[in-house]
Amino acid sequence: MTEWFQSTWMGYGFGWFVATLILILMIALPLMLAVAMIIYADRKIWAAMALRRGPNVVGPFGLLQSFADGLKVFLKETIIPSAANRGLFILAPIITFTVALIAWAVIPFGPNMALADINVGLLYILAASSLGVYGVIIAGWASNSKYPFFSALRAAAQMVSYEVSIGFVLIGVVLWAGTFNLQGIIYAQQSHVFFLNGFGFNPLLFPLAVIFLISAMAETARAPFDLTEAESELVAGYQTEYSSMSFALFWLGEYGNVLLMCALNAVLFWGGWLPPIDWAPLYLVPGIIWLFAKIFLFFFIFSWVKATVPRFRYDQLMRLGWKVFLPISLIWVFLVSGWLMLTRESCPTGPATGTVAASNLHPSCTTRSTNFEADARRAGDAS
Repeated sequence: MTEWFQSTWMGYGFGWFVATLILILMIALPLMLAVAMIIYADRKIWAAMALRRGPNVVGPFGLLQSFADGLKVFLKETIIPSAANRGLFILAPIITFTVALIAWAVIPFGPNMALADINVGLLYILAASSLGVYGVIIAGWASNSKYPFFSALRAAAQMVSYEVSIGFVLIGVVLWAGTFNLQGIIYAQQSHVFFLNGFGFNPLLFPLAVIFLISAMAETARAPFDLTEAESELVAGYQTEYSSMSFALFWLGEYGNVLLMCALNAVLFWGGWLPPIDWAPLYLVPGIIWLFAKIFLFFFIFSWVKATVPRFRYDQLMRLGWKVFLPISLIWVFLVSGWLMLTRESCPTGPATGTVAASNLHPSCTTRSTNFEADARRAGDAS
């Protein structure tokens, strides 16, 4: 599509801008619709587990309840406390909402279906997701209220604690796949264990998948790790003083981050847009369908945990992050790297890759060779 726009009267620069803007909207607008729908799904799952009906009045089966809630919030008055730092108070929810969106730029929805298929996609995800804590901290501090401030301090400690273990988990994935490119990581999971697609089926990597799933819940402050919004202690947490659309932006940003973590679970450990079984007929189903099915499965797990597991105490939360997940993930980095050193032959690099049969190479070797070829093509196009 970009090449078509560049070939029209728009020219190279403006054509690229228009095509990129359209691609961004094709991701952002469905994502906003998905957030509205998963809020509805979240409430329905909780209701079913508590033997209640859930939303069932507004629209058929209650499907329009999220839109009614959004309209109600939109029509409310925006109140800014007189003692608050007005500029930062308004900026905080914008940061949270924006950061939740920009990380989706590198998520692959299928073969050659990513807004930005960059070689350091995983590092981009880490950088973008780590910025989310700024919105929470700024909201708590700018409100000039003690309960939001306590919540912001909790959020800062919680997010930093679990990002460390997430980082070590991702090192294990990168070592096995041999690339930071998310498409390359997905390709490396094809037929990973016999006919199964996904690192999660590997007994050595499965514990990392479990740690990543639990750490993702803590990173997004979902129950049982929602200490930043503990109603019995902090009224409502860092967004206590917010109302109207500024509160809605926090709401949208939270669920956007939840969807992002569900997508990362699918991409990093369960094959992304690949079918779960490496069987030719299953590839007739578009990859984006498989990815969405896996995202919804992980979202169901998130909702299931929130509806059934009681909230941790804060000391338990910190102990789990620093005394359990951190040492286990660090030990697993040594185990994974040691196993790879013992079992994997050295991968040829550069032009020499073409002299070795692809069937004799580990998936990461073929992934690297594909990346080298792609880099060479990009360099040729640029020149």
